[in-house]
Amino acid sequence: MMYKKRLIEQKIDRLLDMFPVVAIIGSRQCGKSTLIKNIRPDWKYYDLERPDDYQLITSDPLGFFARQSEKTIIDEAQQYPELFKVLRGVVDRDRKAVGRFLLTGSSSPEIVKGLSESMAGRIATVELWPFKTAEFYDKPLSQIYSLLSQDRPDLDRISGLRPKLDVKQIYEHWQLGGYPEPRIKGCDTPEFHGLWMDEYFSDYIRRDIQRLFPGISPHTFRLFIQALSFHSGKIINQSDIARALEVSSVTSKEYLEIIHNTFIWRNLRSYEKNKLKKVQKMPKGFFRDQGILHHLLKINSLDNLLIHPVAGFSFESFVVEEIIRGFQCTLTAGIDFHFYRTRDKSEIDLIIDAPFGVIPVEIKLGHKIKKGMLTALKNFLKDTNAPLGILVNSSDKIEFLTDNIMQIPARYF
Repeated sequence: MMYKKRLIEQKIDRLLDMFPVVAIIGSRQCGKSTLIKNIRPDWKYYDLERPDDYQLITSDPLGFFARQSEKTIIDEAQQYPELFKVLRGVVDRDRKAVGRFLLTGSSSPEIVKGLSESMAGRIATVELWPFKTAEFYDKPLSQIYSLLSQDRPDLDRISGLRPKLDVKQIYEHWQLGGYPEPRIKGCDTPEFHGLWMDEYFSDYIRRDIQRLFPGISPHTFRLFIQALSFHSGKIINQSDIARALEVSSVTSKEYLEIIHNTFIWRNLRSYEKNKLKKVQKMPKGFFRDQGILHHLLKINSLDNLLIHPVAGFSFESFVVEEIIRGFQCTLTAGIDFHFYRTRDKSEIDLIIDAPFGVIPVEIKLGHKIKKGMLTALKNFLKDTNAPLGILVNSSDKIEFLTDNIMQIPARYF
């Protein structure tokens, strides 16, 4: 399968110049192994899901690192949680040396705990995701992320940007999602996309869920994923889902955390810093890859998607994820992402909360600007004194809608 350059490669290179260890985590089959083999083809490579490599490392980890002290890749590191404690000692023997180890792992309690406790201060962690739209179509990262990351964004420069993508590409990627194998092979064999998705979920539940959480019923968990497809992009009422599945609210909450921590789903926390308004604190969430959502809902064409009741919610989730992935490609630290909804039902799809300021983002599927569409943005800007609000939609060009609200089409991200 052909390799497509990932937008996060430059960030990984920079981090290897600063840290002894860089870990790349993300969902199964999002391209982690392919990425590290291509950006560091001359490094020694070990895969802990291969029995020989697992035995080689786990039988004598100290001896292994004595022989492989640097420029080493360890894939699927979560398979051996003790690795992190051993690696900490190896790194501490020469703390000034950087760019020594690359780790990858699908998220699990073991790898999260190992990275945060054993390797604190010694490691930089980055998340890889299925293809962002620009990656699939071999386009560079949009300048809009660096421009918005300035303390005072140059709005004239933003207005002068030219899109790298067209509307057809945005809609196609929204419909099919970004998992590398089905997207690339599906170009020649469209049927492969659905077949791959079926196998992906079986493999995800069998290999990840049953291994990491052996007490969970695979059948109930599969039903839970199916039930979530009707709630993606919306405020999550865990009690409603629990009643539908005939499980406890505690179980429903546990399942939601599991699917979030394994990178299939994103829980978006409520933005609660507006002291002038009573904010609804219930969580909002969505499938990170809309191709997964559309497969679960049996939506198999763009025409069917555009007339489906989920279309608006799905497009909002797609754009939110595109924006998050874009900012994650930069070296800007301390960026948090939230949604916003007050008790009086004033709602904004995404709040970017970062050292450079707060930016509210409203997302609409259509082209037209309807009366009242900007009310929530105007109120938020007035309440918080934030300097800029953004409306993302399917229109043709960037333009000012008010003095401090910009329309930016989705294809600019």
